[in-house]
Amino acid sequence: MTTTPLAPTGTEEVASARLDRTKMRRISLASVIGTTVEWYDLFLFGTASALVFNKVFFPDLDAALGTLLAFLTFASAYAARIVGAVFFGHFGDRLGRKSMLLISLITMGAATFAIGLIPDARTIGIAAPFILLTLRLIQGLALGGEWGGAVLMTVEHAPKNRRGWYGSLVQVGVPIGTLIANIAFLIVAASMSNEDLIAWGWRIPFMASALLVGVGIYIRLHIEETPSFTQVREQGAKAKLPFTYLMQNYWKQVLLGGIATLSTGSTFTLLVASGVSYGTTDLGHSSGFMLSVVMFSCVVAFFAIPFFGRLSDRFGRKKVILGGVAAEAVLAFPFFWMLDSGSNVMVFVAYALMMLAFSANYGPIATFLAELFGTKVRYSGLSVAYMLSGLLGSAITPAITVALLNATGQSSSIAFYIVGASVLSLIALLILTDNRNRDIDSVDLLQDSKVSR
Repeated sequence: MTTTPLAPTGTEEVASARLDRTKMRRISLASVIGTTVEWYDLFLFGTASALVFNKVFFPDLDAALGTLLAFLTFASAYAARIVGAVFFGHFGDRLGRKSMLLISLITMGAATFAIGLIPDARTIGIAAPFILLTLRLIQGLALGGEWGGAVLMTVEHAPKNRRGWYGSLVQVGVPIGTLIANIAFLIVAASMSNEDLIAWGWRIPFMASALLVGVGIYIRLHIEETPSFTQVREQGAKAKLPFTYLMQNYWKQVLLGGIATLSTGSTFTLLVASGVSYGTTDLGHSSGFMLSVVMFSCVVAFFAIPFFGRLSDRFGRKKVILGGVAAEAVLAFPFFWMLDSGSNVMVFVAYALMMLAFSANYGPIATFLAELFGTKVRYSGLSVAYMLSGLLGSAITPAITVALLNATGQSSSIAFYIVGASVLSLIALLILTDNRNRDIDSVDLLQDSKVSR
């Protein structure tokens, strides 16, 4: 006698939904904490570059030149991020998302802790900045693999109608990490003299990274591989050389995706690194005041990024991102007018408005990029495109802003730079396709689209 399976009862369906929500909360938490640690480490370096590294590692140089060299060291990680994206993308597409997330997190934490141990240039001479550069490159390699994997852990697990929301939660790691980095520096700076800060105090936030890394590792050990990659593995459909396959079939998406994301890196780096340097060096604000402004703007982003991510689920990724990029361009000149006004209140307003524009741009961009690629090369494609944007935007922004100010003496020159980056991103976005309604479990989106035609 054959027994017909019973249909799930209403209670069972509710229990299943609760289980799914619980799993997504756990996955989202693991991704957010991991990216928070990574961005804490990354932007801790940016804050230190603006405030102390010129004195610690380039003490015999002119202050402006020392700051420029410190920012160039800051930028070096972005070149390494491309290499990291290819390396971790290869193994992420071959072996899975979870293992690469653990390796990248441990690598980043070890490099950041080691930075806190480097003797200064007056102690070991020219070896000090070279060691700093080496560890910065290791940070870049790790971040090149971290971000893409964290995005895929959430997006590939998420329901189709909430991918924008869950993808934006990973992006929240940026303002949280930046906020914690600035709080750490603010506490250290407020608790000691400037001489002690430069002599040894700056090391404390770097070494404290070990605590955050430990928490991130513990949580990530308790998550499972994504359904999309599991399907590719079970079908035996993995690409033998993911990067080669990517560049043969998705090179346009990689290039345009990198350019489309260019303005996010330029704008955010302007706010958290270049803006701090400009506010302290050129406008005469205290480092504590500028750090407080950055912290306030990060709180704004903490709430705004998920809001715009959810909007992208309703109205489409491109529409929301285009609005954010356009707002960045429109606000570029008013941002500096408010900074140059001499009013502390206007500095807060300028940062809040620009951070809102950035959030509209940044919230949906992770999911938008992930949806451009098929599962078999999604880790590689997402990571390389995003890290390319970092190289084109974030990496050079601090050095360019210092150079422009030295050459022109006018903050408007930086505003023109931000407008230019925004225009390039707008053009690339208009060319790219919004795949919000596509099935991202497809092994290869290009083959899938050919069949559908």
